Amino acid sequence: MTSKNTKRKSNKGKMLLRALPIIIGAFITAYGLEAVLIPNSVSDGGVTGLSIVGSQLFGLPLGLLIAVLNIPFVYLGYKQIGRSFAIYSVIGIASLAYATTLMHHIPAIIEGDTLLITVIGGIIIGFGMGLALRNGGALDGIDMLAVLLSRKLPFGTSDMILFLNVFVFIVVSFVFGLQGAFLSGIAYFIASKVIHLVEEGFSGSKTYKIISREPELLVQTIYDRLGRNATYNVVKGAYTNEEYKEITCIINRLEDSKMKEIIYEIDSNAFIAVYDVAEVRGGNFKKRDIH
Repeated sequence: MTSKNTKRKSNKGKMLLRALPIIIGAFITAYGLEAVLIPNSVSDGGVTGLSIVGSQLFGLPLGLLIAVLNIPFVYLGYKQIGRSFAIYSVIGIASLAYATTLMHHIPAIIEGDTLLITVIGGIIIGFGMGLALRNGGALDGIDMLAVLLSRKLPFGTSDMILFLNVFVFIVVSFVFGLQGAFLSGIAYFIASKVIHLVEEGFSGSKTYKIISREPELLVQTIYDRLGRNATYNVVKGAYTNEEYKEITCIINRLEDSKMKEIIYEIDSNAFIAVYDVAEVRGGNFKKRDIH
């Protein structure tokens, strides 16, 4: 009983440690929106951008719209990416909604200089969103939709994000004008580059090479929970001459935290090497649904 209680406390502690950077990222993003972009009639992309437009048009609180409009995307994330990702995304989106309400009346830190507004605003929100994504959560539902569509269509995740945001910025132009839409697009582009730096791959994939004493169970669990196939290579220890099955599996960035959870759960002593992948083509990598 004592060991079970200790394990529960340990798991709660790990959850809090993962949730804290996501919450901090949400507050950083909210500051970039409320202190830089919105006061200067510049919007963000994605669901947040649509929420800003709705707030300006109908006078509704931005935080309320962020929370409500992201609900279907969180459900999508739960069904297609997993429970853990959905939980941390709820924490991130709720924190962003609360933070924008809290910071709504803070004074703008930059006014007038359009170039500086887009650069500083893009850097701040990109850092905040990247921090959340790095820790297994999302602050905007458009990422989840882009990942799903990229599996159904012959386009990469980054292509789908760009495509979806074209429609967002068209909507933004009706509220902030063409200049505001162009500036919003520039700010979002800068934010995406910062996300790439912070999160190590805006739409990239990762290759996991795993040596475990439970290779069959690990491969089956990865397939059951992530819908990802894996391959085996038979390798031999140079010192012990013992043969192992080395597992190779390619996943997308949103599945990274879930993959680590699975490995730790099955074999906490497994040897893991992770590589960034520039591009993945062929097979069923982008076509498979996640369970």
